Amino acid sequence: MSELILGLDTFGDIPEGDAGGLLSHAAAIRQVVNEAVLADELGVDAIALGEHHRPEYSISTPETVLAGIAARTQRITLGSGVTVLSSDDPVRVFQRFATVDAISGGRAEAILGRGSFTESFPLFGYDMSQYDLLFEEKLDLFVKLLDEKPVTWNGQTRPALTDAEVFPKTESGRLTTWVGVGGSPQSVVRTAQHGLRLMLAIIGGQPQRFAPYVDLYRRATEQLGTTAYPVGMHSPGFVADTDEEAKEIFYPHYKVQRDRIGALRGWPPLRRAEFNAEVESGSLYVGSPETVARRIAQAVTTLGAGRFDLVYTVGAQPVSARMRAVELFGAKVAPLVRDMVTRT
Repeated sequence: MSELILGLDTFGDIPEGDAGGLLSHAAAIRQVVNEAVLADELGVDAIALGEHHRPEYSISTPETVLAGIAARTQRITLGSGVTVLSSDDPVRVFQRFATVDAISGGRAEAILGRGSFTESFPLFGYDMSQYDLLFEEKLDLFVKLLDEKPVTWNGQTRPALTDAEVFPKTESGRLTTWVGVGGSPQSVVRTAQHGLRLMLAIIGGQPQRFAPYVDLYRRATEQLGTTAYPVGMHSPGFVADTDEEAKEIFYPHYKVQRDRIGALRGWPPLRRAEFNAEVESGSLYVGSPETVARRIAQAVTTLGAGRFDLVYTVGAQPVSARMRAVELFGAKVAPLVRDMVTRT
C-alpha cells in the first residue's frame, strides 16, 4: 500500500478561541486556512472542506476557501468533503473547481455528494420531493463536463444544454472526482457506473461493516467495464499527546454537536460509555498519535482502502488544540500509519 493517501477533513466548525468564547465565522475560516497551511508544511497528502449552511459551521463555499489555501500551499491536494451537488449547478461547480485547479497548479479534486443536512435545498429553492432525481441528473451532467468537450444534455432539474462549451478547462484535461457515499448500495453502483472514485463516509460502528460496499464497488466496475480506483474512507477523530488528553478535549464539544444532530434525527443523547466504545473499536479515531495510527492502519487494512481522511474537527475544540492535532497528524500519525501498513 505504498500509495496510501492520508488526509484531513473539516466542515469549518466554529472553534473556541484560546482566550475563551467562540470565534466569528470569518475568523474560523481564516483558522481553517492556517491549519491547511500547517498540514501542507508537514506533508499531509490532502485537505477536504465540507459544505454546510448552519450556524455552527463556517464553510458554505468550499471552493472559495480552497482557493485561498491554494495560494498559500505548495503540494497538498485540495478537495471538498462534500460539495452538495443536488442543490448546486453542475456547470458552476465544475467551473469553480477548474479555477481552484488552475490556482493550485493541478491540485484540486471534487468530492460530490448529497450532504448530511438539507438546509441548502430550501435556501436555494430546490424541492425535497426531487431529492433523488436532483442528485442523479446533476451527477450525470457533471460527469459529461469532466470530458471538457461541448456538452449536450437535457433533464428535468435544470435547463438543457446544446453543444455548450464550459470554461476554464483544466491543464490536465480531467478533474479528479469522487462521490461521497454513506452506505447506500445504489450509490455505490452509480459511482462505479460513472467511473468515479468512491469515498465512504464512515461515522459510526465498526469499519468492517463497510467491506461489502468496497466489494460491491469493485465487482460493479468490473461488470460495467469502468475503472476500480482505490477506495477512500473518512471518519471523525482527534489527536493529542496522550489518549486521555485527546478524549477530554474532544468529548465535550463532540457531545454537543452529536446531540444537536441527534435532536434533529430522533437519536437519544450521547452517553460517555457509547463514546468510549466508538473510540475503542468503532469509527472514532481519538487518542495519542500511536493509538490513532494503529486504529487507522487497522481500518485501511481491513477495507483495503487506498485513502483515509480524518475529520479532525467535530464541534468547538479550541484553536490551539486543533493546531496541535494537525501537527501531530502530519508529523507522527501519518508516518506511523504508513509504517504499520507496510509491515502488515
